Amino acid sequence: MTRKQIKEQAARYVKFVEWSDEDGCFIGRCPELFGGAVHGGDEARVYKELCETVEEWIELLHKDGTVLPEATADKKKFSGKFVLRVEPALHRRLAAKAVATGESLNSFCVKTLAKA
Repeated sequence: MTRKQIKEQAARYVKFVEWSDEDGCFIGRCPELFGGAVHGGDEARVYKELCETVEEWIELLHKDGTVLPEATADKKKFSGKFVLRVEPALHRRLAAKAVATGESLNSFCVKTLAKA
């Protein structure tokens, strides 16, 4: 597998970096490919190291003859809809908060989930 092919394959996997109050640093993950994480104090540096780590994993798995897990980019299109079951009390609280903000329950939940 060439360096270009490794980079192309790595680009297909979701990678994210977020701040961890618990750890006091940025944590970078690629959950589709490996369970561990990359961490550090500089967000851009953590992302760069994460991308390099993903490429190393792909190269190692390829050398071992291991089939790579399916990447998000290879999956079917996402419809933008999913069903979420919650307790009635939580449903009631969310609906009340949505009304208080002047939003629909759907809009309120989308904004709340986007912050997660």
